[in-house]
Amino acid sequence: MSIEELFDYAILFSDQPLPQGGRLAIITNAGGPGIIAADAVENTKGIEMAQFSSDTLDNLRQKLPPTAGLFNPVDVIGDAKSDRYKDALDIVLNDNNVDAGLVLLTPQAMTDVDIIAQVIVGASLNTPDKSGNYKKTIMTSFMGEVSVRDAINLLQKNGIPNYPYPERAVRSFARMAQYVETLKLPDDKPVSFNVDKARTEDILKKAIDSGKSTILDEAKSIIEAYGFKTPQAVFAETSNEAAKAAEKLGYPIVMKIASPDIIHKTEVGGVRVGLKDKREVKNAFLEMTSQAKRHMPNAIIFGVHIQKMIKGKEVILGMSVDRSFGPLIMFGLGGVYVEVMKDVAFRVAPLSKRDAESMLEEVKGFPILKGVRGERPSDIKALTDAILRLSQLVADFPEIMEMDINPLMVLPEGEGVVAVDVRMGIGKR
Repeated sequence: MSIEELFDYAILFSDQPLPQGGRLAIITNAGGPGIIAADAVENTKGIEMAQFSSDTLDNLRQKLPPTAGLFNPVDVIGDAKSDRYKDALDIVLNDNNVDAGLVLLTPQAMTDVDIIAQVIVGASLNTPDKSGNYKKTIMTSFMGEVSVRDAINLLQKNGIPNYPYPERAVRSFARMAQYVETLKLPDDKPVSFNVDKARTEDILKKAIDSGKSTILDEAKSIIEAYGFKTPQAVFAETSNEAAKAAEKLGYPIVMKIASPDIIHKTEVGGVRVGLKDKREVKNAFLEMTSQAKRHMPNAIIFGVHIQKMIKGKEVILGMSVDRSFGPLIMFGLGGVYVEVMKDVAFRVAPLSKRDAESMLEEVKGFPILKGVRGERPSDIKALTDAILRLSQLVADFPEIMEMDINPLMVLPEGEGVVAVDVRMGIGKR
């Protein structure tokens, strides 16, 4: 969210009543801005263009000229004066299919801008729904800078937010409609799993007492204690041991450098995937260890870890501590590419099931997990549980300052998720 968006939302929430839904009516004296606003509505989740009743259309047809547009957006035509705006507002805002109104204005030769502003103020005081219990949400977008400044001041003085561009008004209304839907939801409490908390507590205590601030192997044991599946890994100190381990696990395999000093293994050439035979394994071992030494001469390198290669969709789960809010859970698609794609969602732990599900849906790449072009859908339920298990872990142990499970492989539906790699930063919070 940008600062601009924050202020746009603030003026609408502070000055206007909450709508009962997301059905928006648009009234304009210029076709172009009306179409732009309608397109913005169609491309924004959670809101829609209101469908007028037959009575509303009949009344508009009687009051507006034959060239006017009636079917939302209502185009009152460029020569419209305040009386035409008043007729359109009175008719549209009293339609029970309308939850909110957006009034657009471009100053033209016949436009009595200040009086139209007064008409809108009057309409905002007389727009109850069918039960008469609330006033409908009204926004404006008066475009024209100096020529509409006095009218904008009048609108704002009377609690009607004006936006310089229609899209910003639509975006703000969508946020308000989303908030209204959230208020309607039943209470949803954080989920709790049966986990091995004592084992985790013991691992963390030993690591902190020994002065460690970053843990890898211990982190793997911790997430296993909280119900995460991890791939079987075999440690090898030599290329021959690596080849034997690969034969035992079965090809194809993944090889990773084993070093407490190398956190981001891919950046030093410390990861190989899809190795298919002994020769590739031995060559990869020699290349990886030499490259790692070249990039980080002072790093201690114990050898490599060999894992069975897992096929699935790569995602990342993460956590960091915010000074104000506490532990923030992060989810994103892309694994190692997440920093480039920046397609991520955040929530404050502890999370409810609804929180976790909304995180998934917030990410633009989420449809990939649901299956595209004939692919089987991924195990979204297991992924949701993984987010909730991570939330429970960091809520239980404030000693965990940050962590990444990257990649977390999401397998086809019904087959679960596997935490391939994990790193954890620890300390006394």
